[in-house]
Amino acid sequence: MPSYFGAIKRQRTLEMVNIGAFHHRLFSSAATNAKRNPAFSTINPDDVLHFKEILGHKNVIQDEDRLLAANVDWMRKYKGSSQLLLLPRNTEEVSKILKYCNSRCLAVVPQGGNTGLVGGSVPVYDEVIINLSTMDKIISLDKVNGILICEAGCILENLNSFLANEGYIMPLDLGAKGSCQIGGNISTNAGGLHFIRYGSLHGNILGLEVILADGTILDMLTTLRKDNTGYDLKHLFIGSEGTLGIITKIVVLTPCKLSSTNSAFLACSDYLSCQKLLAEAKQDLGEAISAFEFMDCNSVEMALTHIEGARNPLPASLYKFYVLIETTGADESYNRTKLEAFLLRSMEVGLISDGVIAQDLNQASSFWQIREGLSEATAKAGAVYKYDLSLPVDKLYSIVEEMRARLGNIAKVIGYGHLGDGNLHLNISTTHYDEKILAQIEPFVYEWTAHHRGSISAEHGLGLMKAEKIHYSKSEEAVKVMASIKKLLDPKGILNPYKVLPQSMLQS
Repeated sequence: MPSYFGAIKRQRTLEMVNIGAFHHRLFSSAATNAKRNPAFSTINPDDVLHFKEILGHKNVIQDEDRLLAANVDWMRKYKGSSQLLLLPRNTEEVSKILKYCNSRCLAVVPQGGNTGLVGGSVPVYDEVIINLSTMDKIISLDKVNGILICEAGCILENLNSFLANEGYIMPLDLGAKGSCQIGGNISTNAGGLHFIRYGSLHGNILGLEVILADGTILDMLTTLRKDNTGYDLKHLFIGSEGTLGIITKIVVLTPCKLSSTNSAFLACSDYLSCQKLLAEAKQDLGEAISAFEFMDCNSVEMALTHIEGARNPLPASLYKFYVLIETTGADESYNRTKLEAFLLRSMEVGLISDGVIAQDLNQASSFWQIREGLSEATAKAGAVYKYDLSLPVDKLYSIVEEMRARLGNIAKVIGYGHLGDGNLHLNISTTHYDEKILAQIEPFVYEWTAHHRGSISAEHGLGLMKAEKIHYSKSEEAVKVMASIKKLLDPKGILNPYKVLPQSMLQS
């Protein structure tokens, strides 16, 4: 079995997609029918003048073209009607903005790279947009411990490039890393490809600076690995999608950049073999595993059909399932030998039907092009209904099979995702959008997930799309506690309204 050693820089096809070319064919569950909160004020000339006094004229945006771009999410699924975009340059300016907005009861929506998938980063109505893109300073790096302090507007890829020169990497790797901002990543508790290796941001974020709705600056910028004094408040804001406060600075623990990276593209005859392969990989490869992705036959077939330049790494046949494994380590020879031995044993016992290890950068990129090009491929194929589910690994593919049987020939159902994390991306592709098809999918997909004690949002968040569906994954008591926290920290409800929690839970 051929092998390749050395660092792999992946081709991120998602970032190259011309969304505008086919956005009218992307569909998901219908947006919430939440009505505008009548308690919110509307922007007037005095408000604009006040913001210009805080930020200066050039950072208060009323230009129609720039507002249009900021009002729409990158998939063109959600569109607001904000008349004002603010670009604060530092913590103090964010604090002054929120203090004023709270006093005037002006609703706001925090915005980073605007790469989300559930409508969480764009206005629903006329909320003031607070975009943190100009807050992109790297403040410091502890080169001994790998502890990075930076502002929330730093682009993930830029942070990774900076760290690579110092011998470290970010613990997060996303397809949108060239556009997404670290503050937004934390606000949505983004997962990504390396979750299996480095875990959740809850475990990697050491400290935060957050601005509350009334302008209070909450300084939690500790760089300590251990600090057991009272409640660890930062966890409230990780994954809160900007509904409890606006993150302005972060402290993140970054892992060392390792010299050896190997990628293997494998074929399996059934889903049970994929599960067993995962279990064996954890046992034999241990912490060397940095990614463990799976795709079904329909996924790979769609990628090969619709992604320009995509080629099947295993052209002899089209198998039922595919697994993409990445390992990283410090010793190239040792890691190569270990991976090859594992794959040989797995093939001998029948877990793998075929497979190849990348021999060079181009081949490694071609493997990842298939996996990461699936969003592009499904969009080009027609209308697509997307669901981001977290399920027990043994049940994860069952929803794909049941949905396939439920829909029959009216749609093509594909399943792929982060098998190592129990995260399924369920995509249902049709030639055109149809309310009857949607009625076949929802609420069945949510009910099925709830029945198997899964989550209706594994890594994308709830945003606007699923705010009214949180009860499928959280108990009524848990949602009530969340609502009480929201009311405590944001009593007027100005921070990213209509998102994450059902509006009925926030009414006085």
